[in-house]
Amino acid sequence: MAVAEQLLESIVSWAILLFEYVGVIVIVVAGARGVWYYIHRDPLTRLSLAKGLSLGLEFKLGSEILRTVIVREFKEIGLVGAIILLRAALTVLIHWEIKNEEQAAEERQSKAEPPNMVS
Repeated sequence: MAVAEQLLESIVSWAILLFEYVGVIVIVVAGARGVWYYIHRDPLTRLSLAKGLSLGLEFKLGSEILRTVIVREFKEIGLVGAIILLRAALTVLIHWEIKNEEQAAEERQSKAEPPNMVS
């Protein structure tokens, strides 16, 4: 049984590292793209940045959920739980921002399009 536990802990530890690295890479790439779009005055800069941050946080949240598999003490569970709550709250706020930005982009686009004249 100890071998199975050790194997599970190794797999989960590697998966946590993978998810953490992927999350960081996604956030860094989204930030760099955000700067690029900002320099070029792209009106969808905020939307693009928010989507990238959201995706990166989803990977980071996944790693924290996996971390709950290998915690051994209640102190660790509390810490992991607090991190999960914080990241989940950030994800909800970013999704709210994405929704608002998409609505604003649709409104800007509808105002920019000439009315469709049907005879």
